Amino acid sequence: MTDFAPPELDCSTALLSAVQMAEADRLTVESGISNNALMENAGRPVAQAIMERWTPRPVLVLCGPGSNGGDGFVAARCLAEAGWPVRVALLVPRTDLRGAAAHHAGLWPGPIEPLTPAALEGAELVVDAIFGAGLSRALEGAALQTLAEAAARKLTVIAVDVPSGLMGDTGANVGAVPCVLTVTCFRKKPGHLLQPGRCLCGELVVADIGTPASVFTQVRPDTFENDPALWADALPGLQLDGNKYGRGHALVWGGWPTTGAARMAARAAARVGAGLTTVAVPEAALSVYAAALTSVMVHPVVRPEDLQALLADSRYSGLLIGPGAGIGPDTRARILAMLKTGRATVLDADALSTFKGDPLSLFGAIAGPCVLTPHDGEFVRLFDNVIDTHGDKLSRARAAAQASGAIVVLKGSDTMIAAPDGRAVINANAPPTLATAGAGDVLSGMVLGLLAQGMEPFLAACAAVWMHGAAATDFGPGLLAEDLPDRLPGVFRALARMGAEPAKTWGER
Repeated sequence: MTDFAPPELDCSTALLSAVQMAEADRLTVESGISNNALMENAGRPVAQAIMERWTPRPVLVLCGPGSNGGDGFVAARCLAEAGWPVRVALLVPRTDLRGAAAHHAGLWPGPIEPLTPAALEGAELVVDAIFGAGLSRALEGAALQTLAEAAARKLTVIAVDVPSGLMGDTGANVGAVPCVLTVTCFRKKPGHLLQPGRCLCGELVVADIGTPASVFTQVRPDTFENDPALWADALPGLQLDGNKYGRGHALVWGGWPTTGAARMAARAAARVGAGLTTVAVPEAALSVYAAALTSVMVHPVVRPEDLQALLADSRYSGLLIGPGAGIGPDTRARILAMLKTGRATVLDADALSTFKGDPLSLFGAIAGPCVLTPHDGEFVRLFDNVIDTHGDKLSRARAAAQASGAIVVLKGSDTMIAAPDGRAVINANAPPTLATAGAGDVLSGMVLGLLAQGMEPFLAACAAVWMHGAAATDFGPGLLAEDLPDRLPGVFRALARMGAEPAKTWGER
């Protein structure tokens, strides 16, 4: 895939692959910062982060044969200069080191031990500077054994760049152990946010090492961390002379006998700003929906022609089907009817599973803006035999978006949002409380509400996913899915207060 940075995505939130980071380093050196100085700039923040979080205690720095090991030597020297008791263990003979790593190893005033589990004796903090994000193979030998032993002893581990054995591009674990702190440089990597990498990294610090922003004229990222900086300016605004009709009309298909999912989706669409929201329901379900919904309108559908008549009304600006819809030919017919309108449509849950075994019929029917919101199980059911559904999450979401022609929101604690044109965003603000029944239905309704107001589909999906996580964080423990819509006004107020400050988590704002 050709790398690019679409103009609406802010490079302050860019996530760089190992290759892109290496190119950024090369361009930084080309701009006038020497390799030795760049490594000094990378190692010092590691020591600084440690000194800010712990009092002096015995530290063991595990150094590998490349640049990551060189950063470790810098961190060890800085800690020692501050009076900390520090030892260094090296994976290879010192004579094997080259370039800046050899230079900084030469500045280390103390002895260098072999990197083995025995070196852990007496250490309280372990700095893992063995391998960085560029590792392309599984961890093995002394490196694997030593880190495993550190974890078994429950020692505090701090990683340089990424935990050794964590794939920086995918988040895959090929031997890494959990760290309490990871210090990386310039920009995060996808593996810092994709699971299991997100859990392995612990607290993540991104250090400024002097890389100029001008590197983005040649390093063109296509993967970003979800943040209001990407989409806040595109959120639908309220107009002093506006009215409900100008804020869009969202239409939700309401399932029967399962009704809660569609009701939560409809409330979410209304809370996120849709001027009007209607739930179309089978006639038998009318009394249930009408009794449960107040500001959301309910429209009975007796015959298929009744839905066709609703869809013929162009004032419906956003459509959703799936939550509680049921799986079968009737749902399939309704989906195809909605897609035929060419209006912005969200397909979730049963709408996706309905096309198991026949995904191309769905993809071929997409005639306008469309957002698919599968969890992993629904994703496999829909995309199996179309793409490789066993690869890393970033690649899978991208391939699915390209195959379907839709925005794909692959849900999870590391939700991926991917567009057919190659844009991809990783969300990292979802708290574990979102693992509750119905949370996905609320998310689909939020996407619908933003689409109904005319927001660009990819940015609408990104905004909805982030605000979904922020609402859950704001509520805290004990969250039920139905609590989420009522937290959205607070999220909007917080967004208005903070503006679109880039690269901060909800908890830091």
